[in-house]
Amino acid sequence: MLSSLTLEELIAVKLELSARFLNNRMYNFPIWKSIEFICREATIKFALSACRSKLDAASFLGLSLGELNIYLKKMKIKFDNET
Repeated sequence: MLSSLTLEELIAVKLELSARFLNNRMYNFPIWKSIEFICREATIKFALSACRSKLDAASFLGLSLGELNIYLKKMKIKFDNET
């Protein structure tokens, strides 16, 4: 079932579940301004889990290794597989 959903539908479902958890009180939460950061972080985490090394992940994302390292530091993401 989940595999048949589009990325947009998955995001909508996740937002709906979050709203339910908070009793539909998501006021003053800057979703619109935060969505770019949330998507970038999720994409970086996927790339790190799907690739064998940071260099491969950077290549997959279309970034240099230096750019990826900057994002990892900024987002406080640790990557242990340094091979």
